[in-house]
Amino acid sequence: MQAQKEAPLDMQCKDKFLVQTVVVSDGTTSKEVLSEMFDKEAGRVIEDFKLRVVYIPANPPSPVPEGSEEGNSPMASLNEIGSQTASLFDDVSRTFEETNEKSSEAWSMISKLTEEKTFATQQSQKLRLELEMLRKESSKKQSGGHSLVLMLLVGLLGCVIGYILNRI
Repeated sequence: MQAQKEAPLDMQCKDKFLVQTVVVSDGTTSKEVLSEMFDKEAGRVIEDFKLRVVYIPANPPSPVPEGSEEGNSPMASLNEIGSQTASLFDDVSRTFEETNEKSSEAWSMISKLTEEKTFATQQSQKLRLELEMLRKESSKKQSGGHSLVLMLLVGLLGCVIGYILNRI
């Protein structure tokens, strides 16, 4: 795995960390914990938890002392680490709150769009029913009228009778 060269523009990330826990017998040391212990088999209690990666725009100083800081007293560096941790916690809390706000906005938008979709579907059904009724009415009018062939026969018969009457 490699670190990203730069953060995404939208500060969104799909990366996650998988944290697993397993129940071990009392007195087990960290050297005795093996990867096989995390295989899911009958009788083993294994818990999985996925942690989402959240980008924080602030660039807090590293808690690891650099070359010039190595001579400082351990108590001073512990105080610095404590304040940096508190600052980092505040940043994470603020980001979490912003994410929750965005999530609630997204849910309200989803519910609004769902309502609009339901309304549009109902309108579509009403229009289909109206179209079907109009088609039935127009077909009744066409079937109730006289056919074109009958009209031609009556016209032809009228011409023949008129011709006969004019000759007499």
